[in-house]
Amino acid sequence: MRIFRPTSYRGRLAPLVVTAVLTGLAGCSGGSSSASSGQTAGHRGGTFTMLWNSPGTSIDTALDFDANWLLLSTTNDGLMTWNRGGPRAGFQLVPDLAAAMPTISDSGRTYVFHVRRGIRYSTGVPVKPSDVRTSLERVFKAGGGGSSYYGTIVGADRCTSAPKTCDLSAGIVADDAAGTVTFHLTTPDPLLPQKLALPPAYLLPPGLPNHDVGTTPLPATGPYKISSYNPRQRLVMVRNPYFKQWSAAAQPAGYPDQIVMKIGLSVEAATTEVQNGQADWMYDQPPSDRLAGISTSYADQVHVHPVPQLYYMSLDTRTGPFNNLDARRAVNYATDRAAIIKIWGGPQAAKPICQILPPGFPGQEPYCPYSSPPGSKWTAPDMAKARQLVTQSGTAGQTVKVIVTTDEQSKAVGLYFVSLLNQLGYHGKLVPLTASVEYSYVQNSKNNPQMSFTYWYPDYPDSADFFDLEIGCNGFHPNSDYSPNLSEFCDPQVQNMFEHALATEQSDRSAADPLWTQLDRTVTDLAPQISLFTPNRIDFVSKRVKNFRFAPSVVTGFLYDQAQIQ
Repeated sequence: MRIFRPTSYRGRLAPLVVTAVLTGLAGCSGGSSSASSGQTAGHRGGTFTMLWNSPGTSIDTALDFDANWLLLSTTNDGLMTWNRGGPRAGFQLVPDLAAAMPTISDSGRTYVFHVRRGIRYSTGVPVKPSDVRTSLERVFKAGGGGSSYYGTIVGADRCTSAPKTCDLSAGIVADDAAGTVTFHLTTPDPLLPQKLALPPAYLLPPGLPNHDVGTTPLPATGPYKISSYNPRQRLVMVRNPYFKQWSAAAQPAGYPDQIVMKIGLSVEAATTEVQNGQADWMYDQPPSDRLAGISTSYADQVHVHPVPQLYYMSLDTRTGPFNNLDARRAVNYATDRAAIIKIWGGPQAAKPICQILPPGFPGQEPYCPYSSPPGSKWTAPDMAKARQLVTQSGTAGQTVKVIVTTDEQSKAVGLYFVSLLNQLGYHGKLVPLTASVEYSYVQNSKNNPQMSFTYWYPDYPDSADFFDLEIGCNGFHPNSDYSPNLSEFCDPQVQNMFEHALATEQSDRSAADPLWTQLDRTVTDLAPQISLFTPNRIDFVSKRVKNFRFAPSVVTGFLYDQAQIQ
C-alpha cells in the first residue's frame, strides 16, 4: 500500500518515514514503546490534540483506499483486526466484530464467521451479520479501490464489471438469527481474514449512499465517532455513546473524552506546538533541524520504532531502457544506498536493503546480490559491473524520466538518480510532480513512468502482500490510475511461484516460509525495482502524554486513543 505524503512521499496518511535521525536517537523510546495487554489503570478524560499537515479528503471507509486508515481504525471495525495489545501487537490477527477466528472448509473456499451479539452503531442500530454483505457490496457500488481485495468472493467478478448492480448474496450468506456469515470463494484465499481487517471491509448499516460521502461522518462501532470534519481545518472525534469494550486486543476503550486533529500546520509549526504543550502529537515527522534540540531536551517525549516499509525506485519493465534485464541490474549495482540514506537522514534513520521483503517478514532472509562484494547485506556499489551491464544491454543514450514528488527530500533523491544515470551513459531527466497527482500518474502505464521514487507499506503482515500487489500480476492494471505495481512487472514463472507459496501457506505456515525466501530472491534477481532502504518512525508527543503505545500495523502505529492526558 502506498500512502500519500505531502511533506515527503506519498500520502494518504502522512509520512511514516524519518526525515532525519541524530546519532543515538534510534534508541529512544520514552515511556512505553509497545502495546501492552489490556488497558493500564490511568487517567480518563480530557482532549487529545493531534496535528496533521494534510490528511485525505474522504472519511468514507469504502472509498478511502489508503488515506485516513489511522483515523478510521479508531471509529470503525471489521470482522477481524490486528492485535492492539501484547508482545505481537500490530502483527497478530485477532477477531474483532467476529466472536472467534473463522472456521475454514472446502479446501479453503468456505469461511464461516460468528458475529458478536449486542454491538450497536453510534446511531443505536444493532450490528447484524447481513451488514457484512451490504457493506462489501457498497465498496463495489461506490467504486472503491479496496474492492480489489475481495475478487475471490463468488459474484465479485460480476460486481467488478457491473458495480452499480453488485450482488454478493451467493458469495456472502448471512444468517442474522444464527449470528453467522459465510463466505464462498471461487478459489482458496488464505489472506481473506487479513483482507477483512482492512477499512474497506469495516461494517456499516444498510441504506447508506452508494457513493463517496466525503467529509460526512459515517456510523461508528468503535470507541469514538467523528462528529465533524473540515479537511482544511480540523477533525473532531467524540465518544461513541453505544460503545462497550468487547475485546481489549481488538478495540480497547479509549482514554481521552475528545480527540481533535488540527490540519494544515507546517512541520516546523507543529513541532513548536508539541514542544510547547499546545498540542499532544504530530503525525508528520519533525524536521531535521529540530531533532537535535528535541532529542536533547525532550528525550522522554521521543519514541522511535522500525516499521516494515520499503522505499524503492520503480523501473518500468515494459518500456526502454528497463525492459532490458541487464539495464535494470546495472542501475541496481550502481546505486549507492548509503548516499540515499544520507539524504534521508543518515544510518540511524534507515537501513539499506537490496531485496523485496523487509526485515522480520515471514520467509525473509538477508540477500543482496547488488553489492561489492555481493552477500547478505549491502556494503558498497559496483560501478564497474554496472557499466559492463549497460554496454552489454545496448541501451546507453536513452532518456530516462525520474519522477518524484516536489518535497525537498524526494527531489534530492531524484537528482541523485539523474546524476547516476548520466554517469552510466543515459540521459536522466527529473520530473517533479505535486503529491496530489504524482501517485496516480506513476500508476498509469500510458504515462510510461520509467523510474519513480516510491515506497510500499504492506496492507497486512504477510509476504504475499508484496508479491501480490506491489510487484505481482494482480497489482498491474494497464492504463489505470489504480495500478500499484508501478514496475508493470508480471512474470508467469514468478506468478506460479507466488500462487504455490500462497496455497502452501493455507495449510502450513512454516512450510511456506522457504517458498517466500526463494520467491524473494528470484524477484530480486529479476530487478524490477531498486530496493533502497527500510525506515524508522519517530513520534514526538507532548509532556502530558502518558501510556504511549505503538502497534506497527498498516492501520495503526501510535495508538493515540490510548494516550492518557495528564
